[in-house]
Amino acid sequence: PNMATDMDVDEVGPSPPDIQRLYDLDPYLKPFDKEIKRRYKCYLEVLDHINQHEGGLEKFSRGYEYFGIHVTEEGGVVMREWAPGAEALYLMGDFNGWNKTSHPFTKLPFGKWELVLPPKHDGSCPLDHTSKYKIVVKDKKGHLLERICPWARYVIPSKETKIYEATFWNPSEKYVFRHPRPELPRSLRIYESHVGISSWEGKVADYKHFAHNVIPRIKKQGYNCIQLMAIMEHAYYASFGYQVTSFYAASSRYGHPDDLKLLIDMAHREGLLVFLDVVHSHASKNVLDGLNEFDGTNACFFHQGGRGNHDLWDSRCFDYTNWEVLRFLLSNLRWWMEEYQFDGFRFDGVTSMLYHSHGIAHGFSGDLGEYFGLPTDTESVTYLTLANHMVHELYPNCITVAEEVSGMPALCRPVSEGGNGFDFRLGMAIPDKWIKILKELKDEDWNVGDIVHTLINRRHGEKTIAYAESHDQALVGDKTLAFWLMDAEMYTNMSCVSEMTVTIDRGLALHKMIRLITHGLGGEGWLNFIGNEFGHPEWLDFPRIGNNDSYHYARRQWNLVDDDLLRYKFLNNFDRDMNLTENHFGWLAAKQAYVSCKHEGDKVVVFERGGCVFVFNFHPHQSYTDYRIGCDLPGKYKIVLDTDDPAYGGHSRLDHSTDFFTAPIEHDKRANSVQVYMPARVGFILAKKEDN
Repeated sequence: PNMATDMDVDEVGPSPPDIQRLYDLDPYLKPFDKEIKRRYKCYLEVLDHINQHEGGLEKFSRGYEYFGIHVTEEGGVVMREWAPGAEALYLMGDFNGWNKTSHPFTKLPFGKWELVLPPKHDGSCPLDHTSKYKIVVKDKKGHLLERICPWARYVIPSKETKIYEATFWNPSEKYVFRHPRPELPRSLRIYESHVGISSWEGKVADYKHFAHNVIPRIKKQGYNCIQLMAIMEHAYYASFGYQVTSFYAASSRYGHPDDLKLLIDMAHREGLLVFLDVVHSHASKNVLDGLNEFDGTNACFFHQGGRGNHDLWDSRCFDYTNWEVLRFLLSNLRWWMEEYQFDGFRFDGVTSMLYHSHGIAHGFSGDLGEYFGLPTDTESVTYLTLANHMVHELYPNCITVAEEVSGMPALCRPVSEGGNGFDFRLGMAIPDKWIKILKELKDEDWNVGDIVHTLINRRHGEKTIAYAESHDQALVGDKTLAFWLMDAEMYTNMSCVSEMTVTIDRGLALHKMIRLITHGLGGEGWLNFIGNEFGHPEWLDFPRIGNNDSYHYARRQWNLVDDDLLRYKFLNNFDRDMNLTENHFGWLAAKQAYVSCKHEGDKVVVFERGGCVFVFNFHPHQSYTDYRIGCDLPGKYKIVLDTDDPAYGGHSRLDHSTDFFTAPIEHDKRANSVQVYMPARVGFILAKKEDN
């Protein structure tokens, strides 16, 4: 049955129990009270239905224990599928010599099908470990169509056709996790990673390589969370993992399922959380090795007609009102939490889900009315709210992050307040601003007020992950921040024995300053994309026809940062100490910063957060002596981080032994102030030192 979530629900049901908290936080949402309550009612209706008819969310979200292929207690297998549009279903594979019709399924109610295979004569499983199998669907016209099991847990491409095939994964020994999930850290510092590009060699790296070689780097750099992209199986490598073909299979191009479990186990041993980049916003159009047309119709998992297609991404859109689609997607989240012990999710493409337009050519002015009208897709909103409610109910420490660009209010407030239940959203406007500045403005034309506005322009009480650049900015057609700053000179002038040119000097200085001001001011969490911590050059491009299947840009050149004679080490050192300094002071977990100074002429920004005073002079050549800055707390301050430190490729213009004593002179609306020396293109942090 489809769930009714029409726009015309007049009678308002029960209010979210904590809705007043939402209005206390943002009184401007009060005029949309009726719509907020209507959405909550739609969510409650689905939840109540699940509780009444499915025995609750906990049971409903274990679809993977019922559907797909399972070994029975007797040693045989049972297989169940949902294919409402099919006339008949068959199983074929290595076990029956690929006979298309010898093993038919039995039809069950509600479009479900079941097949039981007894054990072999010797009592062993009828399907051998790693043997291949396919589903054959007989459609309404009598055609026999080859399909892949939607619940397949391991799929590998055929050597002949390159089409992915379901592979029976049934090892004699199951992987046993040795390390529990770590406790949640005070602040979130995320290392966004892609396993395949994580080697310096021109090849697809594997889970074991990442576990043994990259995790130690991540730990050393002061990150406490790994976000893994491109894990859900995707037939097309160059899709960066965003055209998912098998939702329950960890990508086999990096190894088998137990290798991913080892990776996560080793991360947990180091105290690192691991997030999955989960794609529930759309699915690959592939028919033979994807979900598309699974039952021989254009519907099944997806909407029929235009609503079932995503024009920009050339992919299929899920029908979130369909009972079995809800089961499939909610169970998918459970699967990654239970089977692989992930700690949270980054939900991809949330803006695309929230609006009927998918956000295509939809400019958002910030007018609240834009979020609470007909453009919003209630059914998707209901699914996201349900998903967040479920994972937080079953896994209280699970963290969810929304990739969302429109600024939907209450997206990151609890469901009990009428919100959608995400913990964080990505601060997607920040990297766009930095790229725009570097592309279009001369250094002397930087508008520090505009930069500060972009960094603090977020919804109060809704947490944001700040980042200066992510995988989006590194993709072909764009380039990394370091490459925007230093471009071709990175090929010739990054050696410590070569001259420190104006371009490299500026590039190193601004790379550190951009990252530090974003880290300090931009959010309640921090994200870095693999390699950008040391200023990875160039861009990212996967092997494809357009580049002769080259891996040259689909790798991470660790050799650059490991070479003591190259200047990449300076950026790497700074990134590590920035994270470790945050770990000590906890500014990401502190309340929003107080910006006391943004001086356009001087290009100076000063703000306080987490007991620290952040000072930035973005002027390209003007240094300032005895520059008075305001600070709230009186006392003695010392420099605790300085972009101009020689360990970071700086010029050592600041004396770290200096004691800075405040005076009770009011300045920039702060009760106390202190005078500092501010060299050009330098950022530094002052923190109070108690004499002890």
